[in-house]
Amino acid sequence: MPSSPSRSPQAALDLLRQRFGDRLETGLPIRTQHAHSLTWVTPEPPDAVLFAETEADITTSVEICRGHRLPIIPFGAGTSLEGQVNAPRGGLSIDLSRMNRILAVNHGDLDVVVETGVTRKQLNEHLRDLGLFFPVDPGAEHATLGGMASTRASGTMAVRYGTMRENVLSLRAVMADGSIVTTSRRSRKSSAGYDLTRLLVGAEGTLGIITELTLRVYGIPETVLAAVCPFKTLEGACNTVIQSIQLGLGLARMELIDELQIKGFNLHSGTSFAEQPTLFLEFHGTPAATAEQIVTFRAIAESEGALGFEQAERPEDRNRLWKARHDAYWSAKALRPGADLFATDVSVPISRLADCILETRRDQEASGIVAPLVGHVGDGNFHLVPLFDLKDATEVAKIKAFTHRLVERALAMGGTSTGEHGIGQGKMGYMAAEHGTGLRVMRAIKQALDPEGLLNPGKILPPA
Repeated sequence: MPSSPSRSPQAALDLLRQRFGDRLETGLPIRTQHAHSLTWVTPEPPDAVLFAETEADITTSVEICRGHRLPIIPFGAGTSLEGQVNAPRGGLSIDLSRMNRILAVNHGDLDVVVETGVTRKQLNEHLRDLGLFFPVDPGAEHATLGGMASTRASGTMAVRYGTMRENVLSLRAVMADGSIVTTSRRSRKSSAGYDLTRLLVGAEGTLGIITELTLRVYGIPETVLAAVCPFKTLEGACNTVIQSIQLGLGLARMELIDELQIKGFNLHSGTSFAEQPTLFLEFHGTPAATAEQIVTFRAIAESEGALGFEQAERPEDRNRLWKARHDAYWSAKALRPGADLFATDVSVPISRLADCILETRRDQEASGIVAPLVGHVGDGNFHLVPLFDLKDATEVAKIKAFTHRLVERALAMGGTSTGEHGIGQGKMGYMAAEHGTGLRVMRAIKQALDPEGLLNPGKILPPA
């Protein structure tokens, strides 16, 4: 039986340099940039960064790295939130941002084929004049679609259009042995074999490196109306969400913003929203359908203590509203200038949304923690952005304990430790509690597809 290749990072880097020239970067600033993460997980730079331009570049680099046991970390735009781009064992970061061609738009089938480095913004700008759009909106305009698939991203429109899980029809990926797999055909349905697409969507680059995606797209709705609806209480806003979903209103967006985050919006973005728990909404459909949705929604909201309802139809007004929402992370900084912060998320069954949020609010108040709340609450998902001093060990310990209780609370209510940020390094410790013996199955899949453990090691699966 042949022996495994010895680990030789420098030999691998020398071969990569011969093959790719100045597209291989080893300078510290570039390597540090490729380990940056909007979390408190300590950045761990790779040994080098390769700017891939073709699928063949990836297969070649995988073969070289495999021959010298050098870890490989796929990198899109670096917008991940749980340390997914870190290199805890060193290795090669493969930057996929130059693989950014839109390969096909199949208007009649409502799907597109794109390379992995195409961004959400780039795709929607390309589709706009065709009357189409791609709805998955995680808030980061420049997130790459390959990265969004890898973390199973969702965002503000998931309540109506679903997450990346529902909107990736097929993909191509380079596997750990250098082979290329196409996970499905373009047909909308199939019962032929294992669902390899969904296996790789959400795998965070630990099972394969995504190079190409076939995505579901949609016709731009005839009518799009946005609205702002403030409430007397957080409970009233939560109850309105629950009833609206249970009635099947089909809103496209339903975002809950607490009064503290609204204050941050006003400070950062110069808006003048009432500093109350508020729902940001968007209605899609025909004029008659949206009008009917609004009437029903307002009746529910008023019964739960809504303080008003202001709608916006002009694109510039809608864009201003959602720009404020997407700037939530930066707006939170305005609440405590100079503070450190990170975004965390959980998701619970919609019927437990109010329970989870209100218990979390009581925990915040008892702990003296400042953590504004925003949430894609139409699917039970909400985020907290704690503000703290990373140099203050007491504050850090308090925040860690708070976020631990938050996850335990969500799990106890039948929820998940992360609705859309993924596991990465930050939430590996909850995998056993959430999945039980399912974690053993995941380990078996990882071992079968990546026996050397070279693809994005130290992510998702905690040490055995």
